[in-house]
Amino acid sequence: MSALLTVRGLKKRLGERLLFDIDALTLDAASAYVLTGVNGAGKSTLLRVLAGLDTAQVESVAFEGEPVALHPYPQLLRRAIVYVHQHPIMFSTSVAQNIGYGLAARGEAKARVAQVVEEAMAWAGVGYLRATDPARLSGGEKQRVALARARVLQPRLLLLDEPTANLDGAAREQVIALIPTLMEQGTTVVMACHDRDLIGLPGVRRLKLRDGRLEYRA
Repeated sequence: MSALLTVRGLKKRLGERLLFDIDALTLDAASAYVLTGVNGAGKSTLLRVLAGLDTAQVESVAFEGEPVALHPYPQLLRRAIVYVHQHPIMFSTSVAQNIGYGLAARGEAKARVAQVVEEAMAWAGVGYLRATDPARLSGGEKQRVALARARVLQPRLLLLDEPTANLDGAAREQVIALIPTLMEQGTTVVMACHDRDLIGLPGVRRLKLRDGRLEYRA
């Protein structure tokens, strides 16, 4: 299995505190991982650094074997890596426009955007919400819309920060059901979470942040 992203010598400080000091992080192509650790271990911060939303010290980074920088964050990684926040931000438009936003920003043709958005809404089970103001969505609906918005961009690496946090019952089950289909399309998925059902999904490997170090767990 080939490496999609390799990061070496990754350090992050919060003031005087060393949040993490990771010798090497390798994410294979078309693979899935859960990132676990106690609250405050730095899981969300690590995802944000990989997504270019936060800064850290780094010795070297390679994407598909080619050296790249994390700072300034290159266009190559902006197109390849998508981050979904635990509490996704929704634009004050409609659900359909939220899902198609990234494609429109890339200059895709309107007809193409409309087709892809329809497919994504059907995949996420949110077609009935297409014209809805996102402010009226439940937590589970927002998470499914956010996953659809990420999926249409066809990321090589998808970073999910606590995708089922604060969800229960049917809403949680609906979100969990979408994760394997993201993995099937060849996207590498990293999920920061504590959810035992996500951790136990078939084929998912485990990474754990403990005392600032990254452990690969069986």
